[in-house]
Amino acid sequence: MTLSPTRAPAAGVRRLTATLYGYAFLQDFVLLYPVYALLFADTGLSVWQISSLFALWSVTGVVLEVPSGAWADAVSRRLLLWLGPLLTAAGFTLWVLVPSYWAFAVGFVLWGVQGALGSGAEEALVYEELDRLGAADRYARVMGRARAAGLVAVMASMAAAGPVFAVGGYQAVGAVSVLACLLTAATATRFPEHRTPATGGDGWAATLRDGLATARRDRSLRRALLLVPAVGAVWAALDEYTPLLVRDTGVPDELVPYLLLLIWTGATAGSLLAGPAERLGSGGLAWLLAGAALALALGAGAGTPAGLALVALAFGGFQLATVLADARLQHRIEDTGRATLTSVASLGTELATVAVYAAYATAAGGAAHGTVFALFAVLYLVTALVLARAGDSRA
Repeated sequence: MTLSPTRAPAAGVRRLTATLYGYAFLQDFVLLYPVYALLFADTGLSVWQISSLFALWSVTGVVLEVPSGAWADAVSRRLLLWLGPLLTAAGFTLWVLVPSYWAFAVGFVLWGVQGALGSGAEEALVYEELDRLGAADRYARVMGRARAAGLVAVMASMAAAGPVFAVGGYQAVGAVSVLACLLTAATATRFPEHRTPATGGDGWAATLRDGLATARRDRSLRRALLLVPAVGAVWAALDEYTPLLVRDTGVPDELVPYLLLLIWTGATAGSLLAGPAERLGSGGLAWLLAGAALALALGAGAGTPAGLALVALAFGGFQLATVLADARLQHRIEDTGRATLTSVASLGTELATVAVYAAYATAAGGAAHGTVFALFAVLYLVTALVLARAGDSRA
């Protein structure tokens, strides 16, 4: 039986989204997440050595972010999406078989390479496949659900890590994490890809030059590129300090994970609202950011467990705005250089996140964590004001 023209695209969208959601879940279902710092400490690493590993992880992503995006435009994006998890699996295997500083360092480099390979390639593949099926308008909804699947996977890995660790220690937790990486790679091979990669000896370099030249020529594209780090960097960095924020409310340490789950639930809900919210213009996005900023300032500044509900609401707003900013960028990119330009935006987010880390460390030296969170909310109010002015100017 031959599928009708309407049913064929619908089947293609279902295959693409099912693969994406499975890939997003498995990629973040890493049971080593909540315990790898303990593994490092139990191996005998000092705080300085552990911090240097995190720095190496970040530097790897920063250095490779844009080149890997250009590579994704020059070769098969599906190739990069299944190759990356295999590298991470190799790194996790080293961690549990030969735990040492250098094994951890190699593992973080491989993990950073995976992040760089997937950043840009995933968004570009999904958008172009949806566009081919006449469903590019579903991009925000689809990516919002994918981000939600990843957040659910993180929460599930936090819940599963304890029982698995109790049964088999770091080896068991590591084995499950390696298995998840292998399943992620296998799932990535199911991604449809109908584009023809660039060929020729200078394909990678030419793709990078062309992508950056496009951004220089197109003002609206530049604005969309800048919006991604402006929206995503601050709250992504603040997320690393949420355990300290929760503990400062005075709750016992054993309750901290449960209140963190509340915050993660808020972010997950924000992802799921991306589809209906995609119709928001610049003014609507400005109001979303302003509301989330006020919720963050009030919730964090309250210094009470009840205030964390507002923090969860704020993180939901920021997660939603992050997905919408990515969707705006994808809609403004022509087919050429999509992964390259997406990686440029991701590089901006990485660099801005590092700057927030440094600023947070400085501010937290003389203020409570709730106060510092409230201060960073001001940056979102500034972004909201810029967006609102831009919307009025275009009108």
